[in-house]
Parts: sequence; structure tokens; C-alpha cells
Amino acid sequence: MAPVISFYGTLVAAALFVGDALAKARLPPKPNDLSTPVQERIAVNGPNAVSIAWNTYKQLDKACVKYGTLSGSLKLEACTNRSITYPTSRTWSHTVTLTDLNPATVYYYKIESANSNVEQFMSPRVAGDKTPFAINAVIDLGVYGEDGFTIRGDHSKRDTIPSIQPSLNHTTIGRLAQTIDDYEFVIHPGDLGYADDWFLRPHNVLHGTDAFQAILENFYDQLAPIAGRKPYMVSPGNHEAVCNELPALNRGCPTGQKNFTDFMSRFGNGLMPTAFSSTSEDAAAKVNANKAAALAKPPFWFSFEYGMVHVVMIDTETDFADAPDAEGGEQGFKTGPFGARNQQLEFFEADLASIDRTITPWVIVAGHRPWYTTGDGGCKPCQKAFEGLMYKYGVDLGVFGHVHNSQRFYPAFNGTADKAGMNDPKAPMYIIAGGAGSIEGLSAVGKKGPLNAWAYDDAFSYATIRFLDTQNLQVDFYRSDSGKLLDSSKLFKSHKDRFVSQKP
Repeated sequence: MAPVISFYGTLVAAALFVGDALAKARLPPKPNDLSTPVQERIAVNGPNAVSIAWNTYKQLDKACVKYGTLSGSLKLEACTNRSITYPTSRTWSHTVTLTDLNPATVYYYKIESANSNVEQFMSPRVAGDKTPFAINAVIDLGVYGEDGFTIRGDHSKRDTIPSIQPSLNHTTIGRLAQTIDDYEFVIHPGDLGYADDWFLRPHNVLHGTDAFQAILENFYDQLAPIAGRKPYMVSPGNHEAVCNELPALNRGCPTGQKNFTDFMSRFGNGLMPTAFSSTSEDAAAKVNANKAAALAKPPFWFSFEYGMVHVVMIDTETDFADAPDAEGGEQGFKTGPFGARNQQLEFFEADLASIDRTITPWVIVAGHRPWYTTGDGGCKPCQKAFEGLMYKYGVDLGVFGHVHNSQRFYPAFNGTADKAGMNDPKAPMYIIAGGAGSIEGLSAVGKKGPLNAWAYDDAFSYATIRFLDTQNLQVDFYRSDSGKLLDSSKLFKSHKDRFVSQKP
């Protein structure tokens, strides 16, 4: 959410008063070997494929990953000759895709460098695998340390694999590390790092360009122990859009810090998938899946299948009528478009129409801005663009953030609760998982409406989504610092129809 604008003038005055000595962006030190991989991240990129991405502090002619099912025998290799960067960035991004993987199998990998370690991941479950599993929804997660926030208290060392820097212990990332074997991937639809809030620290005010980059580098270093081991699936939020959320200042953003540039560089370049070819025997499903794949625009909008779930990641910021961050939107950013006219919504409908519930019974849509929330607000243009299609095609769960707390809503459509409640509703259930923690802190819950089942704003938290079987899904919210279970709910869906197409 937007920072308090009135605070900016105070900070500028303070920075100018103390002088240039304090106004230095805290860029992380470069390694001695500039080919050392940093900011590692992986993603599901096909029914038998995983992509691995990382950054280096110099351009590479060839970037390679060795991998295999034995940690001491990495006989397979994947390489790329593409090394990309952008103005203002100090690093280059590289992505390779590992294909023909055995499903649900532990693989080991090593990014080729004199200073890299052997890491591991589990390859994706194939669509139709009915094995129970869990995923995490972590949204609105910011950098920690001097440019974000520092968690006081116990800084004892966390699980060494992955390792969390003890002096920079983020409760949510720390909890994700402690429970690393309890979930199979993470969805994070928007707001990663909060680099555009650089001006909230006085020492950054006179060096905004470097401060923006410093926050990004530090955040993705901090996230790497999670994102380099578990597929980390993202779509954009408002804090990825430009270098500064203040309209009067974002017009002066330097080249490279405009229009989601870092987000595209880091999560595009082949890291996020497009859309999977349909595994259904139905001819219409195959046609729709192929259409969706052609219209997908990762990392902005795309889909993937994993076991018994079909996940659609959407862009609530641009590329639909009155989109908040687009030309004429409420933010005044003038970002996008990233597709042709109506491309995202055409993708969305084709993708949802392609889903064969006998293969992937569960359908989740994840985006940044919610339309159901406690207090005031909610994204009305987002609701107008997406809600009707979500109802028509029987989406089971909508996952959103932007509001910095945790909330759960009863299944609803067009502002009205589904009469079936949690027992086989036609309308989607909705959650907000925006309380993971950032420099902007938590948002007060405010007034609860009749659709709201639960809300929490006392501490940082996140959601775990458990696919128990083909008809039962459980959503658990946890307090990040203690792991305390805050709320648990179960949704029953009969999934009796192979293809869903329903009218309100």
C-alpha cells in the first residue's frame, strides 16, 4: 500500500540537515569473484521442468547449471548464453531450464562457479497426481535490516539449510526456513522488497537510484535460501511498478527503474512458465489451453499445473480497463501495457475454460489487489475485470494481498455470500495474505463486513493452503514469529462437473 506522503518532506529535511555523510545507499558488498551466484530463485516451468535463475556482478558469456538425483554425481547440465541487465542495475540475470525431470523427485544442482554450493529442489508433481501437499501464500514481503525493518529479540541461527543471516532475521522468512520440508512451493502475487520506499530512510534521500537497487539486491539475497530451494511463483504488485510511489516524484525515475523493469528482468527471461499444454483428452480443452499459452505473458499473467491444482497468476496492475497502475489509473504511474488489447482477459477465460477437473480438480487464482477486504477500499476495476470469469468457471480460491494483514472471506460473488457457505459453494472463497511484513508495517483490520470470516493484524503472518484430497482444501494462517496457528478453515467442493461453466 502507499506510504504516508506527508512523511516524505520531514525525511528530506532531516537528510539535508545531517548532510551527505548519512545519505549513502547501503549497497551490499560485491564478492571478490564477480561470477559468484547470488539471489537464486527457481520456478515450475512445465510438467517435467524447473527453471533456475540467479544473478552475478558481471556479465557471463555462458552460464551453466549441473544437476542430478545424487548430490555427489551431477552429470546433467543446462546452459544459457543470455546474460541480461538494465540501466542502474549492478548485476546480470541468467536463467536455465532443466527438462525431462522425473516427477516428484529430489534433484541436486550446482550453479557453475568457483564459489557456489550444491542445492536441492523437488521436481513438480505431474498434473493428476492426487497426493496431498501444501503450498504457502506469502504476499507484501519486504527487505529487512536498516532499509526495511529489523526484528528484535532472538537472533539465534536458524536451520543451516537454508541458512538465514542471524543479524537480519525476518520472522516470515525465518519461519519458511524452519518449515522448509512442510510445503512444496510458494505463491507471491506482488510486492517484493519495497525498493520504491527507499525514501523512508533519511540516509537514502540524496541517493535514490542506488538506494532502490540496494534494497532489491539485499532483499533477493535474503529470500534466496527459500526461493533457491522451493519454486517461487510470482506476479506483479504496485511496488514493482516504478522507483517511487509518490506521483510528483515518479516522473523522474531513471531508466531501468520504470515500468516493472527489475521485475521483468528478474522473473521474466524464461523463469516463469506460459501455460501448460492440456493433458485432457477433450478436444476443446486442448484448443483452449493452446490459446491460453499463446496469450500468456509471464511474469505478468500465466498458469501452471501441479498435482491436483491448476494455478493462475494474474496482473491486477495493468492490462484491463481502469487498471490501477496503467495509463489513467488511480496511481498515476502510466505503466504497461504488456499485451495487446484485452489480451490478459482473453488469456484468463481461455485458461479457465481449458481446465479438466478430473485431472486438476482445484483451481486457484492469485493476484495482488483484492476486491473483498475489511475496512474501506477494494479494487473495483479488478473485480469488474476478473470476478465474473472466476465465478463462471468455478474457481475455488482467490488469493490476494496489498492490504497488510491476513483475512479470510466466505465464498462470495458480486458482494453476496454463497448460500452454501463452505459446503460445495459455486462462488470462490477469498483470502488476503498481505501480512508477511514490510517497512510499511501492518494495516489495521478496520470494520468487518458480513462476508468476512476472520481477520488479523497483531503481528506478521502468512497462509498455508493444504490440498487434502480432490474434494477438501484447508487454509491455515500462521503467526510468523512463533508459528502459532491463528485460523484454520476447510472448504468442501464436490467437483462433480468435468468442465465448469455456470451462470450467476
